[in-house]
Amino acid sequence: MPWTAVRIKAAKGREKIVCLTAYDYATARLVDEVGLPLILVGDSLGMTVLGYAHTLPVTMFDMLHHTAAVARGVQNALVVADMPFMSYQVSVPQALANAGRLLKVGAKAVKIEGGELRVPTVCALVANGIPVLGHIGLEPQSIQTMGGYKVQGRTPDAAAVLLRDARALEAAGVFALVLEGIPAELAGRITASVGVPTIGIGAGPQCDGQILVLHDLLGLIPGARQPRFVKRYAELGAAAKVAIADYKQDVEQGRFPGPEQCY
Repeated sequence: MPWTAVRIKAAKGREKIVCLTAYDYATARLVDEVGLPLILVGDSLGMTVLGYAHTLPVTMFDMLHHTAAVARGVQNALVVADMPFMSYQVSVPQALANAGRLLKVGAKAVKIEGGELRVPTVCALVANGIPVLGHIGLEPQSIQTMGGYKVQGRTPDAAAVLLRDARALEAAGVFALVLEGIPAELAGRITASVGVPTIGIGAGPQCDGQILVLHDLLGLIPGARQPRFVKRYAELGAAAKVAIADYKQDVEQGRFPGPEQCY
């Protein structure tokens, strides 16, 4: 049975929700065939695919293009599309229009960053049939005001704000919450205080699920900065460089193409 926002929400307390990003048809197929419940077409594609230093330059065109590709490769996972910077902040009508565009190309839900401030937007999206994945803590689209990629919620006051944000977003109708870059103890408190699943990234093991950037997990970009919370399960970037070097050498020395590659 395919995963839906309703099914993800109902998984809280029953099973761990395993999530990954994907940005194209081929990797989406691989992730989906393993059986993960949720695939995020993250605006992190700005760094992993498009070569930007952060997520802020990512456009709606970028997200529509990559979301459509991912959706074509997925049969069972819930495809969630990030709404990029300034695609939902200007007004609720703007958010509705852009979220609708993402659903039209194959997303089944959208993700937006922010806490209580986003309650009117979340309410409007949900009321119009668009499931929303919330995102609090470290918000990559707000790095200019946060002073960079820094852990959030370290002080009692900051922790109280995040707890309030989580409850407000739950009340507004999100089906789950991403908790990014917050202390593990605080993530545990938030997880226990809301009735929707929490999906952690740099938020410790007490969350209801976990998400990582696929390129980080697979080591697809050799030499890239690795956040503390990442565990590398392969070094495919290094392996790819070896394969490319072998191909180069075979062509240069006349070994490729050989008889078996000829018609």
